[in-house]
Amino acid sequence: MRSPVGAAPASAPPAVALTRVLVGAAVIAILLLTYGLARAGGEASPIDFFGYFTNLTSLLAAIILILTGTAGLARRPAPPWLTLCRAVATSCLIIVAVVYNVLVPGTGSAPPWVSVVLHGAFPAIALLDWLFVGDRPRLPWSRLWVVLPYPLLWLAVTLVRGATDGWVPYGFLLPERGATSLALHVSGLLAALLVAGSAVWGASRLPGLSAERAHPADAAPAPSP
Repeated sequence: MRSPVGAAPASAPPAVALTRVLVGAAVIAILLLTYGLARAGGEASPIDFFGYFTNLTSLLAAIILILTGTAGLARRPAPPWLTLCRAVATSCLIIVAVVYNVLVPGTGSAPPWVSVVLHGAFPAIALLDWLFVGDRPRLPWSRLWVVLPYPLLWLAVTLVRGATDGWVPYGFLLPERGATSLALHVSGLLAALLVAGSAVWGASRLPGLSAERAHPADAAPAPSP
């Protein structure tokens, strides 16, 4: 079966791979800490906490980053499916950063430093990692559509919850705002996501600054003279 993306050209240097693991673990720790603070304040539902696109996307992106870093520590390129997942996660993190910092800055109940990490630092790290570490293949434009299923699934679940128990994470998803308002907001966000995805797909064609070829122990022996 043909791979959905090209073969990764190289594995990440060990220092980069370790940094990925540490950053992913730190983000998960911050999410758990933030949930603990929310629970102490009476907001005990993990379904509500991870119903926020920022929190769920950060969790998934952190897991993907840890898996990618683990592959690098083993001196192996990330498998194509994992690289594709990282591209989707990076695209979604761009939207997280742009929407929060441009449209709704300063909102939310999390401590300000948590917001800085999840809406600023982590998306920036993920984007810089994608831009400057050359261990990702060129992504085919025919696969750009894969940025849509995850946010569409999140949106569908959120709208069902809004219609059944009245809980939505963001005001523009409230049913009482009307179908027209909802359609405009959703269409705009999906269009922005496709733009972000296009940027990530385009960046996969950049050579990057740092990557390692296969480990010498894994290389085929040179032919005898």
